[in-house]
Amino acid sequence: MGKKYSKPKDQHRSSFNPDDTLEGETINITPRHSPVQDGRSTASRPLYPKSKSKAFHFRRASKKATAKTMDIYRQEISTNDHKLSLEELEFKYRTSLTEGLPRELAARMLVKYGRNELEAVATRSMFLVFLNYMFGGFAAILWGSLALSVIAFSINYTIHPDQLDEMYLSIVLFVILVGTGVFGFIQEYKNSKLIDSFKKMVPKTATVIRGGVLSNVSVEEIVPGDLIRLEGGDVVPADLRIIESHSLKVDNSSITGESEPQTRCVNATDDNPLETGNLAFFSTNVIEGGGKGIVIATGQATLIGHIATLTSGLAPESTPMKQEVKRFIKFITIYAICVSSLVTILGLSMGKEGFEMFIYFIGLLVANIPEALLVTITACLTLMAKRMSNKNCMVRNMHAVETLGQTNVICSDKTGTLTQNRMTVSHMYYDNNIFDVLSPTYVNGTTYNYLYLCRCAILCSRATFKEAQRTIPVMQRAVLGDASETAVLKCMELLTRNTKKTRKEFPKIFEIPFNSANKYQLSIHKRPNDDYLLLVLKGAPERVIDRCSSVMIEEHELPLLDSERKRLVNILMELGYMGERVLAFADLKLPSEYTADYEFSDMINFPVTGLRFVGFMSLIDPPRPGVREAVAKCKRAGISVVMVTGDHPVTAMSIARKVGIISPENDTVQDIAKRRKISVSQVIPQEVQACKACVIPGYDMRKMTAGELDEIVQRYEELVFARTSPQQKLQIVEAYQKTGKIVAVTGDGVNDSPALKKADIGIAMGICGSDVSKDAADLVLLDDNFASIVMGIEEGRIIYDNLKKSIAYILTSNIPEVVPFVIYLMLGTPRIITVIAVLILDVGTDLWPGISLAYEPAESDIMDRPPRDPKFDNLVGMKLILFCYLNIGTLQTFGSLASYFFTMAEYGFLWDRLINIQDEWYSESNAIYDSYNVEWTHEDRMTLERMGVSAYFLALVVTQISDCLISKTRRLSLAQHGFTNGVMIKGLLFEVLLSAFVVYCPYINVKLGFHPVNCYVVMCPVLPFAVLIFIYDEIRKYIIRQNPDGWFYRNTYY
Repeated sequence: MGKKYSKPKDQHRSSFNPDDTLEGETINITPRHSPVQDGRSTASRPLYPKSKSKAFHFRRASKKATAKTMDIYRQEISTNDHKLSLEELEFKYRTSLTEGLPRELAARMLVKYGRNELEAVATRSMFLVFLNYMFGGFAAILWGSLALSVIAFSINYTIHPDQLDEMYLSIVLFVILVGTGVFGFIQEYKNSKLIDSFKKMVPKTATVIRGGVLSNVSVEEIVPGDLIRLEGGDVVPADLRIIESHSLKVDNSSITGESEPQTRCVNATDDNPLETGNLAFFSTNVIEGGGKGIVIATGQATLIGHIATLTSGLAPESTPMKQEVKRFIKFITIYAICVSSLVTILGLSMGKEGFEMFIYFIGLLVANIPEALLVTITACLTLMAKRMSNKNCMVRNMHAVETLGQTNVICSDKTGTLTQNRMTVSHMYYDNNIFDVLSPTYVNGTTYNYLYLCRCAILCSRATFKEAQRTIPVMQRAVLGDASETAVLKCMELLTRNTKKTRKEFPKIFEIPFNSANKYQLSIHKRPNDDYLLLVLKGAPERVIDRCSSVMIEEHELPLLDSERKRLVNILMELGYMGERVLAFADLKLPSEYTADYEFSDMINFPVTGLRFVGFMSLIDPPRPGVREAVAKCKRAGISVVMVTGDHPVTAMSIARKVGIISPENDTVQDIAKRRKISVSQVIPQEVQACKACVIPGYDMRKMTAGELDEIVQRYEELVFARTSPQQKLQIVEAYQKTGKIVAVTGDGVNDSPALKKADIGIAMGICGSDVSKDAADLVLLDDNFASIVMGIEEGRIIYDNLKKSIAYILTSNIPEVVPFVIYLMLGTPRIITVIAVLILDVGTDLWPGISLAYEPAESDIMDRPPRDPKFDNLVGMKLILFCYLNIGTLQTFGSLASYFFTMAEYGFLWDRLINIQDEWYSESNAIYDSYNVEWTHEDRMTLERMGVSAYFLALVVTQISDCLISKTRRLSLAQHGFTNGVMIKGLLFEVLLSAFVVYCPYINVKLGFHPVNCYVVMCPVLPFAVLIFIYDEIRKYIIRQNPDGWFYRNTYY
């Protein structure tokens, strides 16, 4: 239920006792501090608890209460304060419109209702968040392995002080766990500071009238009913009902998304509190003018407080990658524990010693867990973030990089993202024609009508270029003036190249600036060589046309007949339907009695009727270059682009058509109504159902149920939402998420922050975006350009592909790492591989090549595929696991075992002699004989065992090199894809050098359990398997390309 304002029931109460506000009786101030939780009138019960604690201390609330509060804040604010007469307003807030609240009452209300400040909702303890990152999920089993390693080392050290394998294992695991845990926590901590950016928007002091005395008061001490004085440059200190306005204008862009300053007045102009002109909102800026207002809401009860509470209280969506990694962690954890436990139990049942099996349980656990997986994912995402920053995308949430790649709905803001956030003259009307001045084929006019229109536009303006900008392109020059006048001045400078000269020829002697009452701007100029003064007028078309009696067409001045007036109205409607703001221009030669010495007055003591109409100019915030192509690229990639803006529906629809969000062939209900010249309500239901595109204003959306909104987002292919509130933007995002869509949201204002936080990926604007929107977002566009999002989507798809390749490369070595432990226990052979060798493979030789796959260029069809469905296409799916384990992993195991047994045979131990040799092999009291009856001492046997371990290790490295090469592509042949990844070449070289270093470097090899071995003996058996891996995968990819629905695709395409 939303917040409600109840009109006081005791309207005839004649007096007010300040003591009534302390306990028991509810005063008839109906501020929005406490959301209404039932349908009863707020006048019939206390609005606030009688606790001494301040209102809205959500940190003490239970989870259930906080959830209930969040449901309330999801609704739009609802108030009737803007509809009350000034007398009713004065009575309701027990204040005076001239003297404000009595000081004593203000002090009591401050104690009762709390300070005017923003407070955070209940959140998880940062300590608990840190513990979750350090010990939750994948980390838990690694910590378990670490603990077991420490225990094993402690026990083994007392028996064999020279054996430090378990210590090395413990150190490596500790470094991995702490590094990844701290990194994750830092990202979470950044997001937790969101409320601070809201607090930066709050002013420090305000000018308040209390008891008839004007004073500066700390904003935190303002209470409902206070009388506030506003002046240009002030920040509105609370939500106000305007009671006095002197050309007061405020900047509502951060709250409502309106790009131009909004005029504030005394009377209500709309039923919607966000649209009415007599409310000013907390934290908005006063652009010009002045006025007074009564405080109607403070703190969390204000609109900005409402948004802040909603934004900071929303639980951010878990990224698909996090969900998939969590799913894989669960699988690999269960798998590792089950396999390790099963083998340990079998070993114990075969009479193996308990401590020995304990050590091998740890070894199997470590071999089954890809320790480098989290490091590789983090490194790949970090590298991709750096690449994206080079394409004007700054990444704030690493896991969101991949999410962008699977986005299938983009809810984009209009101003500054799809458009240039710069008002520009788009069309000019003169000589009975509309001209598109932005068209490259436009040619300047030559008639008197064109020249008089340009002269009027140049003179009737207060905008001026700043000095010393001659060498700067016109559109990039800084201008002193508002957005509309800036646009006209730049257009005239581009078309005439002599605005300064024209103004010098016609010096200004009098001016009436634009105001909301007249809705026009007027100036009077003289020309030294002429005996007359020239009056020029610019303003709202209907006001200007009403003052005209003639019209200029080409070279002739003609009477402005009714037929011509109707035609001008039709032209005006045509320009208006384009979503453009239209200005009309007129001029008049003043009679001879009006000279330069005449005292012109604001009271209009000169003619302002009988003017000559010279033309229209229409202004629009034009689309950014490249946006139309970017939207088309999105559609080809299966991504829907939805416009969600606070701007007018007609303007929104116009821009949507220009950038391709609404296709030319798709009609909206508005298009049908315009074509048939009927109202929208007269369009028959069958035609409405046939529409594939729809423009939905916020005032229509308020009447919809959640189910109706869900139906709309599924029914229409192309959608535009206009005049939306922050809560509505959030509802739109949630509606798409209910359908299983991955939603990206762009925004730049405070009003966008709830949707940015809730979206699967929030994208803020870096240039015009507020700090609040940037803190709520996952990505920040450094150039505010929609086209950068599309490049980001492509990068997101690339990182998904490359992460799959990295994971496939890492997982394949699991089988050849686990099988030797099983053979050792089941067949009684000497050690084939050690835990330290496994660790060197996982976090040493494999790490750089695994990360290097993140540098792979995109496969050619990356943006022609539809977005992946996370329900079926998982980052780590069963097909990938089976391919890695049963296909490539099996070949690697056979190749490595071949090298091991070949090496042992080279030194006299054939494979059959190694079976069930453990008791003899590890006995220190006797020598044994090999297959050729050669005697081997215990020391010689241990040296040979280390040689066998080295052979297996080196062979596995060779097969991993082959595995890395085939992982470069998922579908294309390597001949098609090429070998342009220099980082991979360096990574493979590093893999070779590191493996050679640990095996052949004296002293180091002994400490790590290796011994030099003949390379020829190692390579001869394993190279055929390495080549076989390469050939097998090329054949597999060829079959997949030729038969994309065949068995190989269904079972091996990961």
